[in-house]
Parts: sequence; C-alpha cells; structure tokens
Amino acid sequence: MTDDLLLTGARVLDPGGGRSGRYDVAVRGGRIAAVGADLPHRDARHVVDLRGKLLTPGLVDLHTHVYAGATYWGIHPDPVAWYSGVTTWVDAGSAGAYSIEAFRRAIRDFRVRVPVLLNISAVGLTGRTGESRDLENCDVDLAVATVADNRDLVAGIKVRVDRETVGRHGTEPLRRGVEVAAACGLPVMVHIGTTPPRLADVLALLRPGDIVTHCASAIAAAADGGGPVSPALREAHAAGVLLDIGHGSGGFAFDVLEAQLAAGLTPYSVSSDLHARCLYGPAFDLPTTMAKLLAVGLTLDEVVAAATVRPARALRLPDGIGTLTPGAPADLAVFTVEDGPFELVDAHRQRRYAPRRLVNDATYVAGRLLPPRLPEPPRPWIPLTAAQRQALQRRAGTVRALLTAPLVGPEGLAEQFPRQQAAVPLDPAAAVREPVADPVSEEG
Repeated sequence: MTDDLLLTGARVLDPGGGRSGRYDVAVRGGRIAAVGADLPHRDARHVVDLRGKLLTPGLVDLHTHVYAGATYWGIHPDPVAWYSGVTTWVDAGSAGAYSIEAFRRAIRDFRVRVPVLLNISAVGLTGRTGESRDLENCDVDLAVATVADNRDLVAGIKVRVDRETVGRHGTEPLRRGVEVAAACGLPVMVHIGTTPPRLADVLALLRPGDIVTHCASAIAAAADGGGPVSPALREAHAAGVLLDIGHGSGGFAFDVLEAQLAAGLTPYSVSSDLHARCLYGPAFDLPTTMAKLLAVGLTLDEVVAAATVRPARALRLPDGIGTLTPGAPADLAVFTVEDGPFELVDAHRQRRYAPRRLVNDATYVAGRLLPPRLPEPPRPWIPLTAAQRQALQRRAGTVRALLTAPLVGPEGLAEQFPRQQAAVPLDPAAAVREPVADPVSEEG
C-alpha cells in the first residue's frame, strides 16, 4: 500500500510513544502509518529528507484563547500554528453556554484542532474579567446540559478564580465548576491570581486530575502569603492535582518556578496561555515558553513531554493525539534545535538564559503541511509598548518588501506560451463541413 508522505532521517522525540532516536515516519490517509528505521521510500508518494532536524508530535498547548472577534482575549490560531508547531490549541474558557454554538462554527474554519474547556460562566470571556461576579451566569444545570450537547467539543471545565473575576463570591464559582465536571466526568482547570479567595481554599476543592494553571504565578504566590511553595500547593500536588504553566501576560515568574522545582513540584504541562495581550510578548508562542523551562534546568525530553502527550492525557484527548503512535492523527512538528545561550524574560522581566531552543521549520495537521498565513493586526484595546508598536511596523515593512519585490528574476522563469507554436493539422472532415449561419450576425 502506498503512503502519502514519508519523513526520513530526523531525530524523533516522541515521549508518548517511547521513541527517541533516528526514525522514519510514514503517513497514510492523514494518520501515522508506521514509525521505524529505514522505511522503504518506494512506498511513498512524497519523501521529505529531515536529516539534522528534530521531529516531534504536533504540540498540544493546554491553555490558549482562540475565539477571535467575539472575546477580549481571542486570537486566530492558524497564523501562529504554521510557524510554531502547535497543532492542538485547547481553548481555556473563551466560550460559556451562551456562545458555544457560535464558537463551534468559528472552529470549523480553523486548520488546527481546538478542544474546548467550557467556562462555568455562561457569558465566557467576552470582557477582560468579571464573568463570575453574577452567580446567575454560573448555572450548573445549564452547563451540564451544554456539555451533554457538545461532547465532541468540550474536554473540560474552566473557572477563573481571582478577586476581580469572582468578586464577593469567593470559591462558589469553582465549587459549581467542580460540580459540573463531576457530573460530566471531566477535569476542571482553575486559573489562580489575586486574592481573595485564598489559594488554600481554591486548592481544597480540586480533585486528582484537575489542573491549576498559572502554577508559577508570582501574583498568586504573593497574594496568598504562603510563598511559591505553600503547604496547600504541596498537598494538592501530592494528591494528584496537575500543575500547568499558563504563561500569559502575568502568570509566570522564573523565581517562583525555580523555588517549586527545588521543592520537587515539577509542572505537569507547559502551556502558553496565548492570547491577544501576550502574543507580542512576553509569551510570544509555545516554543518560546518551552525554552523558558529549558532555561531553569528541565531537559528537552521533559519539556517536549509537557507540551505533547501530558496535556493530551490530562484532557483524555482521543486517538493518540500528542503521540506518533501508528493510527494517531498525523500531526507533526519539525524543528531546528539551535544552541544558545538565548536570553528570555518572564512576565515580570526577570531574565534567564536557555541553552537551546526549538525553531519550527514545518507543521503538519493530519498529514498536510500548514501554509504560511499573515497574522492579524492587534485589536485596538490591546496595550502595547512603543517598542512593540515599532517592532510590528518593522515586521509589516519587511513582509511588504518581500511581497512587492518580484519573486524571481528572468532566469527563474519559463516561457509558458511560446510565440512560435507548432502548427496543428485541421480535421479534414471539418474543412469540408458547411458553415452554420449566425442568425444574430446576419440580422446585423
């Protein structure tokens, strides 16, 4: 049987499939057909030589916001996916019960995969914050019914718990979110930040397999008073609550993560929390966020696992997503591994240096190469520094220069329609056939 695509010669790093080394990967019908050494080239329609490159499963970003045009935070994923290697974008709470159907229609136009964490607040993230200040929005029965009607789309429940979002209601929105998740057999992702409510009270409601995003937040650590490694965080981690990075524009601090690592609290997953306010920095994209974990001492194998198979397992995503297991969707990311050091900053402009970084060369979804796509301009409500605005202008100028210059010179062209064309003999029968009068022309 003929394969559609054969990727050869790369170093394959597939923590979910237990593979690390030189392998070929064959793709057929949008799925992984085989992984092995020296697969036969004659069985493939298209062969891509990846010697010197790193090949991983398509990255799974556990925390993003991709409901563009309908929410404060949303971005379009495709213009970032093609140059970052992220093929599965978990949208973390952009839509609630009131907007899930409209979000479903938007997702149909994406090239990437978008599992959804349903916001416990029916209004979702239309605004910057405050979605759970009115408890009528946190309707348990409505959320349960919404999950039941969207089982193919909803992979979990999202609750933001900080002073601005919940107001005087404390942990009640989270309690309701856990009730919905328990009724539907799903995990909860909880956002932590400013207090009240206390972090200890938030963590006490979580079950094994639930997710704390922004786990290395300096804002949450300072507000709680327990520091980066509070007893409540230790207990939650020991009980099986999963720690997720969730970088974003304010949710990640190097010193907090370093203290947690020293205490044995290693994050389960690395996510970017990519949205309209951190796309231009400080998060930028998932590979940049991954480099920040390399900068604090995690290995490349650990970081790739935290951005592929682990987030897929956390949400029980189907069909082997996040792995290169035969039969899994052929979602693939090709990288150049560049040696550093590379300077990186967290949400508070603390600096660290990564020994290496991953630079994406190609991204495949279901065996198809994602084409380049220009990013959309920032929304008018997004705060940008003067340096960010100038950098965006320079980038636009560079792209314009690339596109307005002729693609190739005369030597790169062919004469598609030669001036001297070979004579084509007429059909002898046509030559003696009586002409048919044109009634319009004869009337004229």
